[in-house]
Amino acid sequence: MKWGDKFGADDVNRLYRMVRANLSGDLRMLCFTDRPDGIDPAVSCRPLPPVPVVGERLDRGWRKLGLFGPELAREFSGDVLYLDLDIAVTAPLDPLFELPGEFFIIKDYKPFRYRHRRTGNSSVFRHRAGAFADLLDGIAARGEAIRSDFRDEQELLSDYVHRAGLLNYWPTGWCVSFKHDCVRPLPFGLWQTPRLPERAKVVVFHGRPKPEEAVAGIGGKWFRPLRPAPWLASYLGR
Repeated sequence: MKWGDKFGADDVNRLYRMVRANLSGDLRMLCFTDRPDGIDPAVSCRPLPPVPVVGERLDRGWRKLGLFGPELAREFSGDVLYLDLDIAVTAPLDPLFELPGEFFIIKDYKPFRYRHRRTGNSSVFRHRAGAFADLLDGIAARGEAIRSDFRDEQELLSDYVHRAGLLNYWPTGWCVSFKHDCVRPLPFGLWQTPRLPERAKVVVFHGRPKPEEAVAGIGGKWFRPLRPAPWLASYLGR
């Protein structure tokens, strides 16, 4: 999904190249967006699906919940893998489709932020197209209370899937956080280059740094000093 000006067409095209290079067999990638100009013709573009109630929160991750509406189900059947645009694909993705189950998500890297410690990080999740068709109806029925009931769309989605008895997490080490799993802790980060964990298939860039910043060593905090990570450039197609 791409909306507004936070990401550009180049980010979609880069994601397509990374996925194509790391997935066997046929691939169909779809981007829900309000700005399709410049996106590779290999990527199907569709208008952003509506999400009820959340209003101004749509400018944050809540738009992702539109993936559970009828628009996606009209395009796909079976298991669909959602990927954020600010990630790096570092290994074959086929195993993400081979795990049995209807829903997989990353176990959030900082679960203590949430009232529900089971909350997942929605940078990478897999679900069955059309399987959760009542999710958006449930949001509409709860009305404005949804704003205070859940911190973000990740908490709401994880709670919903947990209540359905279908919540699964990706195996540990498959979808890693750049700043938590790659960057070396103090004091080692002062001189050691960030490292790619051995089992990593996707590196997630939540918050800062973003992928380009990580390559250059920009965006570290005093308690998480960041050396440049030039090895990332090869995965990002730079």
